[in-house]
Amino acid sequence: MGQAKRKEKADESAAAAAAVELHSVNGDWRPQPLNNRARGMVAAVVVLFNIPLIHYFVFRQPPTATQNVPYQNDFSNPATVNTDFWSSGGQYRVVDGWLLSPGVKNNPLWLKAKLPQNVAIDFDVKSMSSEGDIKVEIFGDGSDHASGYVLIHGGWNNSLSIIARLDEHGLPVDKVGELKADTRTRVENKGYPVQVGRTYHWRIERRGGLITWFIDGQKYMEFDDPNPLTGKWHDRMGFSSWEAQLFFDNLRIEPL
Repeated sequence: MGQAKRKEKADESAAAAAAVELHSVNGDWRPQPLNNRARGMVAAVVVLFNIPLIHYFVFRQPPTATQNVPYQNDFSNPATVNTDFWSSGGQYRVVDGWLLSPGVKNNPLWLKAKLPQNVAIDFDVKSMSSEGDIKVEIFGDGSDHASGYVLIHGGWNNSLSIIARLDEHGLPVDKVGELKADTRTRVENKGYPVQVGRTYHWRIERRGGLITWFIDGQKYMEFDDPNPLTGKWHDRMGFSSWEAQLFFDNLRIEPL
């Protein structure tokens, strides 16, 4: 009796396999839809693996702001790197009264202060690398690179300067059409490369949606944003760099 049952099961398995093969050959075979229990299990697994991402977007809060504007810092006190600023990476430190950004791979050193919408930001800066590549971020979220505007003097091996909106590698503004809230774009200037070791004085002004960038008292570039980045995720500034060794000093921020 045991052998007969085993033979019957083998015959049933063979018939089922033949039926699947026949349907597949004829093009009629279709996978069966998941039942409710299976769909629930798949959904639970997806949620489980995305808990960190869900927590980041649902419960995320802006970084703490412990400093006020007007603000100034001549970096004579090395402790201000820790007390007044925050960064997720990079060995920022004070060297001979300058703030050193030693090739930090786009990990900005964010000032713990909220920028007013209309503001002037002044500082001195020099690059000790032939790449030039002086970089500052404004109206970012205080945490992530390119979360606001990025100003780069002598980027791409000292061949191009830009004011970028949300993406330093975005298309030029004349190629994107209408600037919407999430548009990633930039304005460009291919002149005036960075001279190694030369100290430049930067002044960045924003009035409404117009960002004006001055170098050594001369207007260098402008970006007129019809949808200016504002609000609690767009109110911080930070020093940065990619691979160039940069030195910053005499930071001053004032409302306009």
